[in-house]
Amino acid sequence: MALYEHVVISRQDISPQQAEALNDSLKTLIEGGGGVVAKIEYWGLRNLSYRINKNRKGHYSLLAIDAPSDAVKEMERQLSLNEDVLRYLTVRVDELDLELSPILARRDRDRERRDDAPQF
Repeated sequence: MALYEHVVISRQDISPQQAEALNDSLKTLIEGGGGVVAKIEYWGLRNLSYRINKNRKGHYSLLAIDAPSDAVKEMERQLSLNEDVLRYLTVRVDELDLELSPILARRDRDRERRDDAPQF
């Protein structure tokens, strides 16, 4: 099986719970095709670099996948049919990075700084 990193951007007007549900449906699709989703990260609602279908923001998610190419092709087919998905990108990688992505690591670091700040 091949290793992939997959990023999905969904519409801004869906709720975070719906974005998480989309991630769960992708996971079941991959597992149904004989693959494994090693990591799912929900990055939250973020600004887009440019407008996509009149959306200025999108819900970003990252998936680390170990699956056969047929399962990934089926997942991409399902995403192309889903109206809530603005963009997706699947990249084949040599090894999966199971650590926290730089986006979430920075968010955690910023949160720790705010917690350490003196309270007045």
